[in-house]
Amino acid sequence: MISIAGTLSKAWMHQVLGVVFDRDYYFDPIWRHAIDCRCNEYAGEEFPGMGLFYSESNLGRIQYWDKEQVQIGGIQPNMILGMLLGADFLPADDRDADITPGCLAGVDPGELPSPETLLRHDLVRLFDGQIARIQSEGQLCPIPPFFWDTSGRATIHGVLTTAQKFYGETIFLDLMNEPHKCLRILDWIADAYIVLCRHFAQKAHLPITDVHVGECSACMISPALTKEFVVPVTSRIARALGPLRLHSCGSSTHLLEAISEIDRLQSVDLGGETSIRKAREIFGPEMLISIAALPRDMSAESSEPLLNWAGRILEENAGGNLVCVYHLEPAYNLEAIRSLTDYLRQ
Repeated sequence: MISIAGTLSKAWMHQVLGVVFDRDYYFDPIWRHAIDCRCNEYAGEEFPGMGLFYSESNLGRIQYWDKEQVQIGGIQPNMILGMLLGADFLPADDRDADITPGCLAGVDPGELPSPETLLRHDLVRLFDGQIARIQSEGQLCPIPPFFWDTSGRATIHGVLTTAQKFYGETIFLDLMNEPHKCLRILDWIADAYIVLCRHFAQKAHLPITDVHVGECSACMISPALTKEFVVPVTSRIARALGPLRLHSCGSSTHLLEAISEIDRLQSVDLGGETSIRKAREIFGPEMLISIAALPRDMSAESSEPLLNWAGRILEENAGGNLVCVYHLEPAYNLEAIRSLTDYLRQ
């Protein structure tokens, strides 16, 4: 089966509707619900039949969204964990939020708190209280932190990506120079995510069905390092939380064999320059593969580069289970994306 799925970015929504994504948007669930509904009403009116809706990039799924759900702590996973470790939250009116980087720079893994103690943090208690209040009112369905829709799919950043956010780029050198230290860091990050996902799933009465792991930094390391560090720790996450969808940004052909060794791997989400032919050789035709259209093609003046890319992808895919994904930004050529949608559906 071939399909296409798109999400609308905050930058797009700010430009067309003038909505702002300030601190209140993230910490006042009712205010957020109003904005999210407004954004998705726009999506339905402006892009009928395209399956395009407003959500965090490639995380929420339109088939699991309805206007009765309200996002609690809908902040990217490594930012929530970072705030629990002392990072400051940095919202922006017209784009995705961020946190102050390097919150663990210079911190030895032996100094990290027990993951269970994170549940006593004021931020966790705030989100717990918001979930309880929404449940007691009974009009809306709370979607807790680390989840993006009603499906029960937990969503976290990969352990390496999170370590880079907290420790900085030196983590890549440390993988080679201090491997035992790095494994302790990555294991702690995995434990923290497992504790937090289980906690919020229980609070919201939302059973965990599977887990998305956004290992955005994976394409920056070798297959050998991936097997040594990413595969075993990510496998442990899958064994703890459920079948796993692994996301790797950028060209990831060199990592496909290593990725295939992750336990309970049920789907992969890959950058647009990755060889789908190689992916099919390794994973077979039944594995669900998502591939992101290239920003340079979506920004081109004509539809030709995007359609040429799609033609190559479909040829390499050879009839496998594939979905093309994109996140609509203001610089993209909307007519090219419409052409891509028509092409894939035909």
